[in-house]
Amino acid sequence: MSGKVGHFEIPADDPARARKFYSAIFGWKLTEMPEMDYTMVTTGPADEQGMPKEPGYIGGGIGKRGGHLAHPVVTIMVDEITEAEKSIEKHGGKILQRKQPIGDGTMGFTGYFKDSEGNTIGLYQWGKGPG
Repeated sequence: MSGKVGHFEIPADDPARARKFYSAIFGWKLTEMPEMDYTMVTTGPADEQGMPKEPGYIGGGIGKRGGHLAHPVVTIMVDEITEAEKSIEKHGGKILQRKQPIGDGTMGFTGYFKDSEGNTIGLYQWGKGPG
């Protein structure tokens, strides 16, 4: 299991306003994904798939506030979300959203849990194809 922080999510009441705010201040590259009501955020040099090309920064997203995205969320990279979920539950965490594909799964899989302190944390598994 990687365990590296690999993504962040910023909730927004008005995603268009948030995009304008963050791009103006930090120069972040923003890629809207209207079909998912989400905006991918690139905070540094990235490859063709949007993954960081250099160490020292992570990318993220801006999404409509609601559900598990009520506050900023740190997302942790794992090899397999299902295995991480078992460990989370074993150690007193609570699964909020079990593993699900992002789109058709080619972008990866995501999940959310509450840690021992009540914080919502995201999980990300790199895509290995549809499903």
